[in-house]
Amino acid sequence: MLRDIKTNKRTKIVATVSPQTCTPEFVRALYNAGMDAVRINSAHVDFDGAKKIVETVRQVSETIGVILDTKGPEIRTTALAAECSKGIAVNTGDRLTIRGSKEGKECNGKEIYLNENNIIPNVPVGAHILIDDGDIELIVLEKTENSLTVSAGNSGVIKGRKSVNIPHVDIDLPSITERDREFILWGIKNDIDFIAHSFVRSKEDVLAVKKIIQEHNSPIKIISKIENQQGVDHLDEIISVTYGVMVARGDLGVELPAERIPITQREIVRKCIASKTPVIIATQMLHSMITNPRPTRAEISDIANAVYERVDAIMLSGETAAGKYPVEAVETMTRVAQEIESDDTNNAPNIDLTMVRINNEITAQLARSAVRASINLPIKAILIDTLSGRTGRYIAAFRGSKPVYAVCWRKSVARRLSISYGVHAIYQEPSEFPKGLSISFLYYLEEKNFVSKEDLVVVIGGSFGSNKGASYMEIGNILNMELKSLDQ
Repeated sequence: MLRDIKTNKRTKIVATVSPQTCTPEFVRALYNAGMDAVRINSAHVDFDGAKKIVETVRQVSETIGVILDTKGPEIRTTALAAECSKGIAVNTGDRLTIRGSKEGKECNGKEIYLNENNIIPNVPVGAHILIDDGDIELIVLEKTENSLTVSAGNSGVIKGRKSVNIPHVDIDLPSITERDREFILWGIKNDIDFIAHSFVRSKEDVLAVKKIIQEHNSPIKIISKIENQQGVDHLDEIISVTYGVMVARGDLGVELPAERIPITQREIVRKCIASKTPVIIATQMLHSMITNPRPTRAEISDIANAVYERVDAIMLSGETAAGKYPVEAVETMTRVAQEIESDDTNNAPNIDLTMVRINNEITAQLARSAVRASINLPIKAILIDTLSGRTGRYIAAFRGSKPVYAVCWRKSVARRLSISYGVHAIYQEPSEFPKGLSISFLYYLEEKNFVSKEDLVVVIGGSFGSNKGASYMEIGNILNMELKSLDQ
């Protein structure tokens, strides 16, 4: 059975969904507006809520990818004591004591507790501790074996269970928390598509998640969230072991100087494209639309810059999880992506790309040739059939301007391609699939007006069995392709 393709944009959109608003009507509205994949933030849902989201998404379409975010090895303040329930007010220059407490001792007016015991020994005098995305800055003046004396760098209110960043300081935290492990196992059981692991610092963090997945023989792929200096420093080794990368600019913007974020984002995108690694840009892309019906000009420029950088996907968080205008936010992203992608002068295919991490040279060369042909000839689309999704990812890396229609024999592969640039995946039952492209697939593309019988297309397929990879490229019009399929 063939599934629908809904939009002609090439940049994919990921939308965060919460169980409170997740109905089939809501998900369908996001999907029709241009959403390609759904994100579940495990920090804000329980297992029942997450299951509701997955089941609802599958009702709408079996080709929508589902991404499960782990909390990752993060540092937070503990809960507030009862007498400080409204927060701990500090003024510039105030002195406080910071201690670690894995047992969850509560923060009070004199002592601030962090959620891990082994943090204090790693923090040197002079370090800057940033609380709640940098709203409060604390400067370390003195330290003992188990405490830090700090001075407030600005006035504000310290709240409980808020993020803590300590730039340029490596903290020895576990790769996977117990809560992360429980959610990863839940994700395996419930057939999700991606684990987006937070605060990835090195390849060991990725391998720790991969070990759990492999032990359960699951096809789930890992997206590494780059959101601290360690992740940036070890980017090359992280890319070598991960399926995808998410540039999580919230914590990254706290850890790095603000002026370095655009440069760092561009470098991450460049390396990911060269290694065929899907890359997602996240955090506050349309933050104002949580409460306002229209975005700011700066937000539109932010989306446009990401599309010009040729990222695979752009992501919405609170805008769709809890915002007042979730569908409008997705529609805004779709319109901006389509407008920027129509700028042919600045969006030429990258056929001269030097690819790294190539595990099938033939597929890589065929992918390059297909994109090159779509430039030199009046090609309407590139058609592929794929067992693993590899051909789709290889074509996506060259950032062609023509749509890629991929018929997939596995639902998980169709969903996997939901975050790959320019690839529109359709699931087809294996029993319906003969050698080569099926006639029903070609008829379907005509029925949806994606192609006509006179249109020239490029076809990439395999002659030696579904698990041997791509082995040939063919160019012809749809009518001849249909006649060939009928003859098989």
